[in-house]
Amino acid sequence: MTIIDIIKHKRDGGELSPEEIEFVCAGAADGSIADFQLSAWCMAVFMAGMTDRETADLASAMARSGDSVDLSRFGELSVDKHSTGGVGDKTTLIVAPVMASLGCKFAKMSGRGLGHTGGTVDKLESIEGYRTVLTPEEFIATTEKTGVCVIGQTGSLAPADKKLYAIRDLSGSIESIPLIASSIMSKKLAAGAHSIVLDVKVGSGAFMKDLKEARKLARAMNAIGAASGRKVMCLLTEMDQPLGRAVGNSLEVIEAVDILKGRTEGVEDVYEVCVEICSRLYMLSRGATYEDSREKVVGVLRDGTAYEKMKEWVAAQGGNTGMLDDTSLFAPAGFRFDVPAPQSGFVSRTDTEKIGLAALELGAGRKELGEKIDSSAGIILHKKPGEKVKKGEIVATLCSSSRSKLDAAVGVFNEAVKYSRLFVPSRGASVMDVIE
Repeated sequence: MTIIDIIKHKRDGGELSPEEIEFVCAGAADGSIADFQLSAWCMAVFMAGMTDRETADLASAMARSGDSVDLSRFGELSVDKHSTGGVGDKTTLIVAPVMASLGCKFAKMSGRGLGHTGGTVDKLESIEGYRTVLTPEEFIATTEKTGVCVIGQTGSLAPADKKLYAIRDLSGSIESIPLIASSIMSKKLAAGAHSIVLDVKVGSGAFMKDLKEARKLARAMNAIGAASGRKVMCLLTEMDQPLGRAVGNSLEVIEAVDILKGRTEGVEDVYEVCVEICSRLYMLSRGATYEDSREKVVGVLRDGTAYEKMKEWVAAQGGNTGMLDDTSLFAPAGFRFDVPAPQSGFVSRTDTEKIGLAALELGAGRKELGEKIDSSAGIILHKKPGEKVKKGEIVATLCSSSRSKLDAAVGVFNEAVKYSRLFVPSRGASVMDVIE
């Protein structure tokens, strides 16, 4: 068996055997297959596609290519969620303490932000003292004690996926549904959770712009979950506008804390998406009905149990919980600019990706791996699509520690927001479909 034979087999429309897929993943992980050959293989998959069996085998082989987390001691109570990327997506910060409050074990490895989408690890690190690097023993022990632990992904988690992801980006094969689905699920399989809800974002601020393609991705990931003995459900949620009103690391933590404290006015979209994710996770892990699951989720949000659990979780990982009780303790940005509405009428739509790019210019994200994040940088949206504005009224506040970055971001933000004299209804970040 050679990589050339495998490339030709897939190029000609053949179905790869588990052994051929294992060969590719092993070669990607240890460097024995050249980048140009991996690129050719990715393009062959892009052109010929993969069966559900091949896609599941690819996810499993990539998961086995590195370290994995054993959460079997928690049984079906081990839960996880994953979002496919978006702007203002702070759902993990809310979902984690809610699920732990309900007796589940939420042990999660999260990534850092790159480009216009944020990363949960960067958000958590805006809390003074919060440790995102723990030993495997600390990770399990913290989960056992508090019911929740969120750390950064280790470099040894699914290394074959890391390599193939980089190759896809450079070879023009990034949009392949089998490659996307197996990439996401390989990390979820390696991370060990039994019940997983996948939040597939759809719209201008998401990787998946088209609902039809998003459904294909969801079904592919569900099939991988079923083949791997995991319970998986996909929610398709709208990302044609930022989720909530805060975009940026400490700003999003503050918004999540406010929601956990019961302050949901103006951020009902975040609240509803989180309630849906938590309800589905509870259904999967406990075998409960949707109605009973939702009632329990809303209950721990309403009575403050989930907020107290967040404080317990943050303290267990070394974070300063005083910042949660008094969010004014988060370091403010050195420079702020209030964006005025250029006309009276309504905000008609937003180019969510451009809003994410504006936050990137402010310093809230990375243009390349390893770049330092400005935790205080970001955008507070005072007006969103469908809301009325008067000329000169503040639409958004842009925040940064750099005057030059702030100046650069203003133009990008203004290009992202459109206005109309007529009312244009908006659905907000609604759940568009559920794929079981």
